[in-house]
Amino acid sequence: MPLTKLQFKPGIISDITAYTNEGGFVDGNLVRFRLGFPEKFGGWVKRTSNTYEGKARRLHNWVALDSSDYLGIGTHLKYYIEEGNTFNDITPIRVTTSGGDVTFAATNGSTTITVTDSAHGANQNDFVTFSGAATLGGTITATVLNIEYQIVSIVSSNTYTITSAVAANGSDTGSGGGSIVGAYQLNTGTDTTVGGTGWGAGQFGGTTDGALATQLNEALDDSETAVDVDDETGMNTANDVILVDNELMLVSATTDDNTMTVARGHSGTDAVAHDDNTLVRLAVGNALATDDFVGWGSAASVTVTGNQIRLWSHDNFGEDLIINPINSGIFYWDRTSGVSGRAVELSATSTFSGETSVPQVAKQIIVSDQDRHVIAFGCDSFGANSSATQGDGVQDPLLIRFSSQENPVQWFPTATNTAGDLRLGGGSTFVQAVETKQLILVFTNRTLHAMKFIGPPFTFGLQELSKNITIMSPFSAVAAEDSVFWMGVDTFYVYSGGQTVQIPCTVKDKVFLDFNFEEKDKVHVGVNSEFSEIIWFYPTAGQTEVDAYVVFNYTEKVWYYGTLSRDAWLDRGIRNLPMATGSSLLYNHESGFDDDGSAMTSFIESAPMDIADGDKFLLLKQVIPDITFNGSTSVNPEVAFTMKTKNNSGANFNETTQGTVSRSATSPVEQFTEKLDFRLRGRSFSLRIDSTALGTKYKLGSPRVDIRPDGRR
Repeated sequence: MPLTKLQFKPGIISDITAYTNEGGFVDGNLVRFRLGFPEKFGGWVKRTSNTYEGKARRLHNWVALDSSDYLGIGTHLKYYIEEGNTFNDITPIRVTTSGGDVTFAATNGSTTITVTDSAHGANQNDFVTFSGAATLGGTITATVLNIEYQIVSIVSSNTYTITSAVAANGSDTGSGGGSIVGAYQLNTGTDTTVGGTGWGAGQFGGTTDGALATQLNEALDDSETAVDVDDETGMNTANDVILVDNELMLVSATTDDNTMTVARGHSGTDAVAHDDNTLVRLAVGNALATDDFVGWGSAASVTVTGNQIRLWSHDNFGEDLIINPINSGIFYWDRTSGVSGRAVELSATSTFSGETSVPQVAKQIIVSDQDRHVIAFGCDSFGANSSATQGDGVQDPLLIRFSSQENPVQWFPTATNTAGDLRLGGGSTFVQAVETKQLILVFTNRTLHAMKFIGPPFTFGLQELSKNITIMSPFSAVAAEDSVFWMGVDTFYVYSGGQTVQIPCTVKDKVFLDFNFEEKDKVHVGVNSEFSEIIWFYPTAGQTEVDAYVVFNYTEKVWYYGTLSRDAWLDRGIRNLPMATGSSLLYNHESGFDDDGSAMTSFIESAPMDIADGDKFLLLKQVIPDITFNGSTSVNPEVAFTMKTKNNSGANFNETTQGTVSRSATSPVEQFTEKLDFRLRGRSFSLRIDSTALGTKYKLGSPRVDIRPDGRR
């Protein structure tokens, strides 16, 4: 019987039935297509064993004039500059107290220290560094106190708790003296999206500083209606609404012992169990609006707003760095201060002078490459007059402002500078801006605009390009090869050659029908230019973190997908390998063929194939492999060839046999297992290649199979 050559279509196609996709691939993981054939992904290794705090969502690499190589890393807790494999914390300081504003109180036998600081403005998980503290009298010495701490819980607007390295003893009765200074870092962000309730819910401007808060004085099950708290003052009126984790509770009555009677699962939230010491906030209540936990953009009837995860935009201004946490201020790091120096508010930097109307809040910042303007998107407007140092602080989600050329602190337009503003005319909020070689593409939630430098007197022009488009997240669009690719809420797009078109996608159902839309802001996109790949990382249904990816190869015009947890990605450029983050580590990708020293699991599986139209059963007796292990670091790399048959399209595979194909020599030509003998019977058969060995790279060609008709039944 002559052998049959198996020739497969490139890419993975999962949006049609497997039988319809005969001659194609239906599933795979950590496999790419190059020159039409599937091959294993490159591996990854840690750049360093050093770690950083938080989930790193954005990376930015640049070089100083002296060739110093810097990598900016924004996490939900801090901002770092990595140099020489060391993560240097440059997170801005939000406020520094006066000496004596802070006092400590310890409890014998406990590591919990209560800190009192009037109107501290801190949130749970914020960082504060103390100095000038004296011993509390026992084990809580000055050395123990005068370090950086992460805040464990917020007791009230004036008190919070930290955890010391040692437990206090009976002699720790002091307060730390009258010279204590607390340096509070920028409020940390959340690493998980917290949705709001009611019309317009969604936190545009953050929580209200000084919102009333206390904590549970007991654990709660999912049905208890008597809620014990440390202090119910200010949230003890009937019809007040309190927030515990993500559950709202409606207060009906209180008692003198700080116990509130509540209705659980208010306003459509879920009644769930809560741990002792969980933070309790006043969502809506007493006459003081400043006490309420609300954000800008919420309707008056909204019970609580949501929290957007902490995302960063950043760009270098020459050798220096400008950074912006989404919906927050703009900060400047001066390279001359060194990696030990912190970023400061842009309006307060000493690097430049003549500050006017510097934005106080923005959704994203860009430094335009060609004309050197700092551009703020979704920002506040000008200050009260031309001499005002800062903007008015009222965020407009459709406003764009730009500084004067070569001066990042002059934002009020005059006849002698190039500062100015534009306002987007479509959509309800800015989402993302992407700089290309010729223009800046600006996305709202419904429209696409082109922003282009046109020179004086208007400096920049704005043109609407497309309506009724969507975009998934603030960092789901990327530029590559003079085109911009992005993920919408249910499809993929490309802007190229002056046109916006949807990209035909063969795995669209695979992606969007298994997607956690509650965490869509975590979607991020990267380019792997060596292989012409656009990679979107996203969270699948039921997952709170990114755990999967989908790739569009813009040269091969094919799609493939798999599982990989990466929080941020940066293409090769200044550094010769792509970089990505995950589990508080920084990785080099396309390095070797393993998972940081462990074997990587990679596979590709074909659709079922049959004889003629499948009217006859087949007997599969032999496979002649066609594969190359070229580039493998293992002396004897190998893969598993699995053949399996089924009787009908809707049936399970009834017979499965596996054989190993391994390389035996590389000279004068590559040699490997010559044949695999099988004896399988069915109406159709599929091929699967698995790689689980260390140091193995493989590329599949066109194997041959010995198949022959074997009757109709």
